[in-house]
Amino acid sequence: ATRLVAKHGCGIIPTLSALSEGLLSDDMPSKKPPQSAPTKTEQSDDCPWIDLDANGTGLSVDDFITTTAVRTAYALRRTVTLPYTERFELTMAEWRILSVLAEAGSLTFSELVRLSATDKSLVSRTLRLLEARDLVTLEEINGSYRQGLICKMTTTGDTLYQEAMPVAQKAQATMIRLMTNSERKTLFRLLKKLRHACGEDDISAGEA
Repeated sequence: ATRLVAKHGCGIIPTLSALSEGLLSDDMPSKKPPQSAPTKTEQSDDCPWIDLDANGTGLSVDDFITTTAVRTAYALRRTVTLPYTERFELTMAEWRILSVLAEAGSLTFSELVRLSATDKSLVSRTLRLLEARDLVTLEEINGSYRQGLICKMTTTGDTLYQEAMPVAQKAQATMIRLMTNSERKTLFRLLKKLRHACGEDDISAGEA
């Protein structure tokens, strides 16, 4: 994944030797020499989405909002989430399932898939692994597997979650606090706006 790095165009910065030559010269120019046009690197902060037409003319794949969002999410998971999931010997999928169950109490399998926004087959595999570790229980509805499953966190699972959650909160806060309050409010509002545009308003469990 490509790490996102903020670059700030600073114009033309004279070297130390050039400054020294200028300060020691008796013939210092009275006018500033013409500056060259900004390079592509210096223009890297320009947003390709400004004045974008309805056809997306000029957008490269790297400019796509989906590309930017996926790369950012991947970087955040690797930098923020992965360290504490590994500390508690959980995969990211296991932590996600536990966090959703901790908020909801008990859920049917279909509700858990929806709220975790995770692939059905991955949820099924993850639940079996969590059940083997006595972190969740799976109960057949009306004694029939075909009618569905009720998923609940066990006491062991809740104990692990209560131990891990403060660590997760601290890791999340460390990243959030890199932004000003104004930036946090703007980003939070814009993410909700995008979720609304995608019809995801009913999903309450975010990336943990």
